[in-house]
Amino acid sequence: MFTPAQPIYPIAAIRDIENRFASSARPSLMERAGRAAAEDAVRLLLDRPGPVLIACGPGNNGGDGLVMARHLRQAGREVIALLAADPARLPADAAKAHADYLAAGGCPLTELPDPPEAGWALVVDALFGIGLGRPVEGLYADWIARLNALPAPRMALDIPSGLDADTGQPLGTTFIATHTTTFIALKPGLLTNDGPDYCGNISVQRLDLDCPACLPPLGHSITPALFASSLQPRPRNTHKGRHGDAGVLGGDTGMVGAALLAGRAALWVGSGRVYVGLLDPGGPAVDPGRPELMLRQARKLPEKLTALAVGPGLGTGAEAATLLTAALGTDYPLVLDADALNLIGRDPALQAALVARQSASLLTPHPAEAARLLGTDTASVQRDRLTAVLELAHRYASLVVLKGCGSLVATPDGRWFINGTGHPGMATAGMGDVLTGLVLGLLAQGWSPEPALIAAVHLHGAAADRLAREGVGPIGLSASEVVDASRGVFNGWLLAAARSR
Repeated sequence: MFTPAQPIYPIAAIRDIENRFASSARPSLMERAGRAAAEDAVRLLLDRPGPVLIACGPGNNGGDGLVMARHLRQAGREVIALLAADPARLPADAAKAHADYLAAGGCPLTELPDPPEAGWALVVDALFGIGLGRPVEGLYADWIARLNALPAPRMALDIPSGLDADTGQPLGTTFIATHTTTFIALKPGLLTNDGPDYCGNISVQRLDLDCPACLPPLGHSITPALFASSLQPRPRNTHKGRHGDAGVLGGDTGMVGAALLAGRAALWVGSGRVYVGLLDPGGPAVDPGRPELMLRQARKLPEKLTALAVGPGLGTGAEAATLLTAALGTDYPLVLDADALNLIGRDPALQAALVARQSASLLTPHPAEAARLLGTDTASVQRDRLTAVLELAHRYASLVVLKGCGSLVATPDGRWFINGTGHPGMATAGMGDVLTGLVLGLLAQGWSPEPALIAAVHLHGAAADRLAREGVGPIGLSASEVVDASRGVFNGWLLAAARSR
């Protein structure tokens, strides 16, 4: 069986859930959170000697830390808790947690102590939770900087202090965790942008709350469970005509390789036939690496295709714009990437043609291409990736993946997904062309657009992850190698799906 997709909630939704349960939860949500954090800490500590250092802030995140400290003390661990805030000014639940900690024999310090001779067994950040909306300053910024420098495992409660829980944007000095115990549900900022670099390994402690029942989520993590129903075995009595005719349009002078990579990916994920239309007038007649690809001049692509991808190596000249205009008028699913997106971003007529399409359109921009489509800059897109991808999907009536760390997929009706596969070795030329080809190949075989895009995004990263586990990369990984690995991962999914039925 595939791991179920996990719900993801932004800050506002988490606050809504907390408010719904705050008065009825027994024990309190803070007590549950602190106890769950202590249980996670015990698993992290194993046989590590030495005391646990827990830095507590002036709000409810600090209260979670004090509850955690009390439970660890009661389990026999040596604990040093820090609390610089005035106990009389703590929120009600945090004030109770402080009183309970004192009653259990604890006495928080107000200044960060020097490490013991043997070092800390674990350093815990319970300074600020998900509600932080400004850079950490002063004493707490100093504490975070000093905690980050300690040679010990570092655990964050709910989210590393200084990290925006909605955007994954660091707000000044930010705690760098090796493990994050997050409460109730995943948050977008843990999974995208800079979040993964600050969060380390993530565990979700749901605190015995059935969140989807009280507030159905719009966001989910991507796992094969989301597209398992599309992973169907082929009948033995079949032929290539039953598995689609995929077309790639691109490959202008000096960029033929981009179109070939997309075509290869579509072929190796199972398309029955793949046609590659090249703009380069001197382009090759055959791909020696994949002679199965049928190479044509761009204007000689077959009119009858199952799905078409436009953009890899397309260029932005007059012929490219003309061919893109024609493609937007077709009635089959269309994958748009690279220069196709750049042309659309600067031409209102092309934008209108995209919105008017009756068949599915799937956009695969990186942040700079997304910025051109939105009429903004790359930094603005990266500051709030979720808002950007939702706006793209809505504005262009398309399914959209915003590529990058924690790639986000959005639908025109406002649902969204975050992918967790892949690694930094994928930051190399041609990777986006491979993703385009994977999406195209699934569409050509008759997959519905949404599962096709979600599956291709997940497969793209999973193939790179498999290569890294096998010692290929991560640094120096090539896009061609990911094409090859994607076939094995995809067939593994098909086998797993068949076994589960």
